Amino acid sequence: MPINPQAVGATGSPSTFRWTSTTSLLYALSVGAGVSDPTGFELEFTTENSSGVTQKALPTMCVVLGSGFEATDREERGTSPLAELGPFDLAMLVHGEQRIEMHKPLPVAGAAVSRSRIAAIYDKGKAAVVVLETDVTEQDTGDRLYSTSNSMFIRGEGGWGGDRGPSSSFTAPERDPDHVVSYPTRPDQALLYRLNGDRNPLHSDPSFATLAGFPTPILHGLCTYGFTGRALLHTLCGSDPDRVRSMAARFASPVFPGDTLDVKMWRDGDRALFQTWVGDRLVVDAGVFEHA
Repeated sequence: MPINPQAVGATGSPSTFRWTSTTSLLYALSVGAGVSDPTGFELEFTTENSSGVTQKALPTMCVVLGSGFEATDREERGTSPLAELGPFDLAMLVHGEQRIEMHKPLPVAGAAVSRSRIAAIYDKGKAAVVVLETDVTEQDTGDRLYSTSNSMFIRGEGGWGGDRGPSSSFTAPERDPDHVVSYPTRPDQALLYRLNGDRNPLHSDPSFATLAGFPTPILHGLCTYGFTGRALLHTLCGSDPDRVRSMAARFASPVFPGDTLDVKMWRDGDRALFQTWVGDRLVVDAGVFEHA
């Protein structure tokens, strides 16, 4: 049965959350920092007390903040507008696209308020695409901190005759990439990443993954996104997270824990186009990264 297409425009109540230095350390480790970096251990992202090193937060961490931490890490859980969609099978949901926009540097610890709304619902026939937009402000100052846009592809929930939505016009340049960075993932990468808050059993339970049509649990799309973001950060921003402005990408096919990710980048002034591959299989497409 199709989800409720009238949910477009639905908003949730504000959610107040906080994170700590440990939150930032765990996230960095969960996207390979200190393990898959061939140049060192990325101590500025993986430690808080190394001599001469100031801890920093990876910008892509904003995709997990406020979205599933334990009660001690949040102050007031707001309602989600996704409740307006009606019931659907979680096993049929996969991440479609993700965009982040940084309005100011992300601190390693802090408190913030998020507000979300369903920006669009598209009918793909055999599936629905739901676009959720979230704006986050600092709790103390009210300053905008970051914004995210998340497209969710829900199989079996289309077919009501609605708008199919825009098509991607992204085309990779017809030349060799300016940079290629390869990061291996760990066989237990998904088990580590899920500690950020996404406990979907698709990434941990073999029987659940089988029901969803996968031979084994798959890696979180946002984990692949985090690995890719690290490659872009180190290569294009000199490892300085304050230079990151935005990052958008579409998830093209699943990644399995243990796969090696090849991030290909094409420079274009203060932005870059990118794709992520596993061997000859495209896994992240339509990537656009903007930086200072």
